Amino acid sequence: MTKRRGLAEAGGLFDHAPVAASTSGVEGHRARMRQKLIEAGSSALHDHELIEMLLFLALPRRDTKPIARALLDQFGSFADALSAPTQELRQIEGLGDAGIAALRTVHVAAIRLSEAPLKKQEVLNNWDRLIRYLTARLARERVEQFLVLFLDSKNRLIADEAQARGTVNHTPVYPREVVKRALELNATALILVHNHPSGDPTPSRADIEMTAEVKQAAAALGIVLHDHLIIGRDRPLSFRREGLL
Repeated sequence: MTKRRGLAEAGGLFDHAPVAASTSGVEGHRARMRQKLIEAGSSALHDHELIEMLLFLALPRRDTKPIARALLDQFGSFADALSAPTQELRQIEGLGDAGIAALRTVHVAAIRLSEAPLKKQEVLNNWDRLIRYLTARLARERVEQFLVLFLDSKNRLIADEAQARGTVNHTPVYPREVVKRALELNATALILVHNHPSGDPTPSRADIEMTAEVKQAAAALGIVLHDHLIIGRDRPLSFRREGLL
């Protein structure tokens, strides 16, 4: 059996056999899906079909349609399925480590794609791109994460680092550690970022107090705090735009 024939029998995503060769069963379904994607683009595919396409690669010998349906039933959307915790994905029958890895790969790729335009760019002039990136990275996290964007004198991104990971409603942040790291990176400006797993980006009293402490500690060393962004489920909140900074 040749390698090409083996792929065809497996029904893999990159099987190049024409649609007419098999019009029924899993192989025919996959061939029709490939043609639909090639001819009409991704907008022609529903969420469950996109997940099916992803799982073709990881699970070439399985019918991935019921797995895709189970993922959507459990998590509600394509994006939520991609970002779901591993322990919850393991509960989906038939998905396995190979399927989980396929979902993780696409999730990480989406974050990298949204991050790429920010590198070596003046962050304050690419605000919409920054928000898209941070939303992709944090909006669906189940626990709070605290990031710091370290900027140079031209407000270009030097580093984007996670400083802490907390619980569903609290992340410990130490202003001295934030400022210390800024000095190590020769950063002259900062943007603080964290998510609210509840979905509501309204800042707590602790958020406001911590921001004031970081601002004061940074200013003492000539470092500017441009903003503190809270990423909610559907929208971000900017301390600067809300008059809180």
